[in-house]
Amino acid sequence: MNVHAKIDTCHPMFRSAPSGVEFNKLRKRLLRHAREAVHDYGMVTKREDGNRPKWLVGLSGGKDSYGLIALLLDLQWRGLLNVDLLACNLDQGQPNFPKHILPQWLETNGIDHRIEYQDTYSIVKEKVPQNATYCALCSRLRRGNLYRIAREEGCEALVLGHHREDILETFFLNLFHGGKLAAMPPKLVNDEGDLMVLRPLSFCAEDDLEKFATLMDFPIIPCDLCGSQDGLQRNAMKAMIADIEKKMPGRKDTMIRALGNINPSHMLDSDLFDFAGLAPRT
Repeated sequence: MNVHAKIDTCHPMFRSAPSGVEFNKLRKRLLRHAREAVHDYGMVTKREDGNRPKWLVGLSGGKDSYGLIALLLDLQWRGLLNVDLLACNLDQGQPNFPKHILPQWLETNGIDHRIEYQDTYSIVKEKVPQNATYCALCSRLRRGNLYRIAREEGCEALVLGHHREDILETFFLNLFHGGKLAAMPPKLVNDEGDLMVLRPLSFCAEDDLEKFATLMDFPIIPCDLCGSQDGLQRNAMKAMIADIEKKMPGRKDTMIRALGNINPSHMLDSDLFDFAGLAPRT
């Protein structure tokens, strides 16, 4: 491919990306899945003032959030996503966190961004008992700060990088440990009712995102908090789902489709279906 032609037809971050068939297929598959989620769940809303919606995109430094901002920018570049994007990293004060990596990467790729420092790490370490899992409190503190930043920046949505496996793991966690059928919805309104939470990667496979991150050479920053703990219930769900997929290939896709194909009359929830009023025709 002519170098100048490539520059004209892609976002700057893709100018040095691989040009082989394998990468192109992977990129197109991820773009297709992201676009499908955005379309199917009506993630782009029309504003009454006629301005483009503005999304705050959470960027942690992990493979999923890098993939998220890259795919959204790619869709935007192609004219398929009519929104403004602001990448945001919340520096949570973790020891040895390489503060220079994300700002440098964002500036190099010409991505609008905001870096926010809030020492939630110390709060989590203080509040959570030793050997207990940090994820719940850490997530709540991080989410609260991101909501605040979204409001300050005039964003109508917080966009997160949860993928297909995250949704399936959450479903089985709720099934086995919560006694309910619930997963991560691709689109929801926050508890305060003033912001949307969007997950455009809901149909994207984690393996694809990992390959994409490797081929794009994203500067991955590992998590030294929850990422350092073993034996989390989520890890058990991940292993179980992986084992099912190994024994019966294609089950992950089947399960994610099943979550969007629910028949209330064939479940057991009398709040969702009027079983008491069900009777044969006379």
